[in-house]
This record gives sequence, C-alpha cells and structure tokens, in this order.
Amino acid sequence: MSRISVRGFAVASATAVTTVGAVVGVASGTPQTTDNDFEASAADATLLADIPVGEQAQVQVASLSQQADAQAAAADAAAKKSAEESARVQAAKDAEAKKKAADEKAEREAEARESASRSAVRSASSFAKQSSYTVAEVQAIARQMMPGDQFQCFSNIVDHESSWNYHADNPTSDAYGLVQANPGSKMASVAPDWQTNPATQIKWGLNYMNERYDSPCGAWSFWQANHWY
Repeated sequence: MSRISVRGFAVASATAVTTVGAVVGVASGTPQTTDNDFEASAADATLLADIPVGEQAQVQVASLSQQADAQAAAADAAAKKSAEESARVQAAKDAEAKKKAADEKAEREAEARESASRSAVRSASSFAKQSSYTVAEVQAIARQMMPGDQFQCFSNIVDHESSWNYHADNPTSDAYGLVQANPGSKMASVAPDWQTNPATQIKWGLNYMNERYDSPCGAWSFWQANHWY
C-alpha cells in the first residue's frame, strides 16, 4: 500500500467517524465538527506507513526496547522489595537469636554463681568445737554456712531474737539459742550438742527458715510484718 493510499484510508475512516459523530451531535445538541477538521486531523496523524520503510524496523525495535526497559525496572523494584523484606525478617531472627543466647548465658552464669555459693557453704560438723564462742566467731560461722545473699536476713532475725547469744534462754517459754527454737530441744534433730554449739543452732535455724519461708530472707520479710516467725 502506498503512502498516498494509506493516508486516503485514514481520511476515509475519519470521515466515517465524523458522519456517526454528526448524527449523535445533532441528537444531543452538541456542535458538529466539519469534515475538513477531521481531514486535517487525519492528515496530521503519523502512521507507520508514513515512516520510510527503512526506518520502520528501527521504530519497532525502539518500542520493544522501551517495553523491555520498563519490565526490567519493574523486576528490579520487585527484587529490591523482596530483598528488603528478606533482610528485615533475617534481622528479626538474628535479634531473637541474640536475645535467646544472652538469656541462656545469664541463666548459666546465675546457676554457676549459685553452685559456687552452695559449694562454699560449710556444714555444721565441719567446725571444730570450742568451749565458748564470741559474737564475732558465731557470726563468722553463720557466714560460712549460708549463701552470701542470705546472711544479712538471717542476721536481722538473730539480732532481734537473741542478739547473737547462743546461750539465750527465754524465761517465759522454752525457746532457746540464737534463733530461739521453741522448744530448744527441737535442735537435737541436727546434733545433740544443740545447747552449746552455735553451728548446730545455725543449721537448725537455716533448715527451719528454708522449709517454712523458702529462705532466711523470706523469713525476715514475714518477721517484719508479724514480729515473729
């Protein structure tokens, strides 16, 4: 088809559209457009046939190249978004793993400290018996028989109950010793020397506080609220 015939076809098509538009325009009351206007529009339109044959392939290639570039840009954007989402998910997993590792490390360290504290605790029978003990000596024995974080609570109770006098004998009851076991003979469950050995009394007092209040500090909390334990 020659360039002239193609342009003629375009003009004919535009004319046909004009005829239909004219009928619609009359019915709707809109201004009608003349054939000359459509012929001018058709004449101004650039058709593939208006482009020299040698350049048509270049135009088609350029169009395909633009489409390919657009598709590549869209693919890059999707890939970038996917990579960012993957990085976010991985960062969250890494943070969770670090927190878990830190928690486990803290737990292991706490267990190690507790184990070391337990291993450092001496039994009542490991102390050489003496004919008498000073307050400082009795307190030193107590420190070695319990975890370090429990001594102050134990000491607070003993301060109130006996002022660290292992011979303290309550005149109004059968309570006796450092922790004022009532009756004092209860302490024989640890050893028969409960009247003269502060280590025996301390051991019994610790057992009582641990069994009834979970710890000396638990017993001290109860004592503060009730003034007895």
